[in-house]
Amino acid sequence: MSNKEQIINLLDNIPDYKMGYVLAYVQGVAADEEADDIFCNRMIENYLNDPDPEKVKGIPLEECLKEWGLD
Repeated sequence: MSNKEQIINLLDNIPDYKMGYVLAYVQGVAADEEADDIFCNRMIENYLNDPDPEKVKGIPLEECLKEWGLD
């Protein structure tokens, strides 16, 4: 039995109130990866083209931990 056939058979045992979770998961798995790549590339381009001189300013980990009360 193929993986697809096993999944289809398992769906008969999933209660209706959980089908929304299954649907959301399957939609996420089936999502268009090309669209994700386009989105990520656009985010990188926006960052690189941002004229803000502070964009490359880093904060040391120790400072972050102290600010968050985790020191």
